[in-house]
Amino acid sequence: MEQPLFTLSQRQHWMAVLAASHPASLATRLAALHAVPPFEVIRPAETGLLQIQGRMGGSGDRFFAGDTTVTRAVIKLASGTYGYSYVLGRNTAHAERCALADALLQEPRHHLAVMETLIAPLQAEREAQIAARQAEINTSRVDFFTLVRGDNA
Repeated sequence: MEQPLFTLSQRQHWMAVLAASHPASLATRLAALHAVPPFEVIRPAETGLLQIQGRMGGSGDRFFAGDTTVTRAVIKLASGTYGYSYVLGRNTAHAERCALADALLQEPRHHLAVMETLIAPLQAEREAQIAARQAEINTSRVDFFTLVRGDNA
């Protein structure tokens, strides 16, 4: 049996980057590849509702936090490799592009090019977006402290 090109955690990483990517940015970068092989849509992008649950303190009792829409898609490359995606929201084209990128990343001949053209820049965009948001939040941050008086000793 052939050894996979990637580990499960690596695939989880690129799937997270794809799912969090801006749809227009992904479309532009995917078009820049110029080498997208033919593919078949196995499961057309469909939108459904997902129930979100949380845990008190991260490990306590579960509670219902709300609902969100999720769009999923499955494609199959001509080589037989399947690509899957689940993205928040209702953007069906974005879900299909994410599934296509997932399939391409599993192919040895496309893996490096897709990592360099898609994943690395999309991850850098996301990190910059998070850093900008964190800087915006830090401008309004209030630090509370307690002043200890010495006369209660």
